[in-house]
Amino acid sequence: MPINAGPEYAAAEKKYFAAKTLEERIIGLEEMIRTAPKHKSSENFVAELKKRLIKLREKQEKEKAKKGGSRIGIKKEEMQVAIIGKTKSGKSSLLNILTNARAEIGEYSFITKKPIVGVMDYYGTGIQIIEIPSIESEYYDRGLVNSADVILILITDLNQIEDIRKLLNKASGGQIIVFNKIDLLNENEKRKISANLESRKYDFVLISASEKENIQKLKDKIFDNIGKIRVYTKEPGKEKSNRPVILEKDSKVRDVAEKILKGLSSKIKETKIWGPSSKFSGQKVGLKHKLMDMDIVEFKTR
Repeated sequence: MPINAGPEYAAAEKKYFAAKTLEERIIGLEEMIRTAPKHKSSENFVAELKKRLIKLREKQEKEKAKKGGSRIGIKKEEMQVAIIGKTKSGKSSLLNILTNARAEIGEYSFITKKPIVGVMDYYGTGIQIIEIPSIESEYYDRGLVNSADVILILITDLNQIEDIRKLLNKASGGQIIVFNKIDLLNENEKRKISANLESRKYDFVLISASEKENIQKLKDKIFDNIGKIRVYTKEPGKEKSNRPVILEKDSKVRDVAEKILKGLSSKIKETKIWGPSSKFSGQKVGLKHKLMDMDIVEFKTR
């Protein structure tokens, strides 16, 4: 037992040594790490406990693989974003700020043991955001990351980038480097980090999840990287819809109609549009007219 360890640590240590299963040992060790004294002389001791925990989790992962264990299934929405990073990089805090989720935030490592889902509202459009357990964790889910439309690589140190990107060789989505905790840096340090990321041609943003700095900038980057457009519909004489239709870039009027209802495009006799792709408000266009983000489309059917 380390010097100055309290009763909580003693209880956790007792639970660890009394454990009869691998799962019980992991739980006991997690409690030992959480309740261990936090001072200079205990740093090496805590580091050894963490190494032991990693080995136990690796063993647990191998056992699950032999038994054919499966990951939690999450239905992919039209727009899906994954937050990945190392432990204690601020993934849960960022998810809570971006979405309606309430992910648990703790002082100790590996607190997230399963993907947590939230929905980010982007000017009336819902974007699914998933916090993925730490890349060092046995719970890290490659499948969700590989299928996401955009991956937020959350870091607090430039040296973390390469370690994380090694795991993304099969990922198809866009990647944004999100450097967190800039509230702990001075202006010169922030300038150097930006210059480094620019020189390496990364798409990036510097944020502070705790101070909510540059969060709107991050939201804008997320939507831009998804590569979709929002098109609103309206009925003659009425206001536009509250929720847009989500389409691929370069979509045409026909695509909107068919997404609303299969076969609808064959029943349309007139289409009017307002917005970026129109030459003037209420312009009459055909089914092959190419749409742009934030267009409004009005259909008259036969």
